Amino acid sequence: MTITRRPAKGRVGPAGRRKVVSVAASPAPVATRIKAASPAADKKTTTPTASHAPGQVRLSKLMSERGLCSRREADALIERGLVFVDGERVTQLGTRIDPSQTITLDKRAERQQSQRVTILLNKPVGYVSSQPEKGYQAAVTLIGKDSRYKEDRAPQSYSPEHLHGLAPAGRLDIDSTGLLVLTQDGRIAKQLIGADSEIEKEYLVRVEGRLSEANLARLNHGLSLDGEALKPAKVSWQNQDQLRFILKEGKKRQIRRMCELVGIKVVGLKRVRIGKVKLSDLPVGEWRYLLDSEQF
Repeated sequence: MTITRRPAKGRVGPAGRRKVVSVAASPAPVATRIKAASPAADKKTTTPTASHAPGQVRLSKLMSERGLCSRREADALIERGLVFVDGERVTQLGTRIDPSQTITLDKRAERQQSQRVTILLNKPVGYVSSQPEKGYQAAVTLIGKDSRYKEDRAPQSYSPEHLHGLAPAGRLDIDSTGLLVLTQDGRIAKQLIGADSEIEKEYLVRVEGRLSEANLARLNHGLSLDGEALKPAKVSWQNQDQLRFILKEGKKRQIRRMCELVGIKVVGLKRVRIGKVKLSDLPVGEWRYLLDSEQF
């Protein structure tokens, strides 16, 4: 069999030779190249848009404001598909809704929240409230089976799982003792230390020095720390050398610094109440669970 080759199509060059144009070298259409380089583009995805209707608020922010959970917990619940708005499941982070809409949680989320614990500890001097410092331990290291208050009336048994995510809801200085709340529940943390918290904290404070009536009045209202006026407090004499402070805020070393401003020195500080929950007879270094019947 004889095979005859056809000359390639093209223009004729100056020397009479035919210039070959290769079809294979032609670039693919732009759309074809993009599709080949991005196979995932075929998948349908939802991307949050920057635009939103006036007055709409982030779903996680509304959940926090309504006391359903903390904003961090809200994001986790949304990602898991456990949040509904007007009966429709929401899974997209950053979703904004109208404040008038109804937010509900999946029963699994409600069950998960009900299993979270809150612990009341009588913190001794020498322990820090949260992150351990050089030479000092965090108060959470005191929580264990052997240090549980023998008169604790809570029905649950201690489990090491109760330490997971357990964090202090408020600070108590290393030199101070008394009631410290540690919780796994973001709702309680927000209630106690949120920016709009109105929960009272009560302290018994032993002092040295002379305190005039005018400076006692300044302790109640009239002092500033860090360039900001302090909220009104309730400060009165408990006995000859001890003051009772009732505050609705908790700046770092606030009571000690307040006393310094009026010329007296704190030599002992004990927190005895947070909201409606009292330290009572809980021994130093021991802890108990917050009862279901107790509310701050």
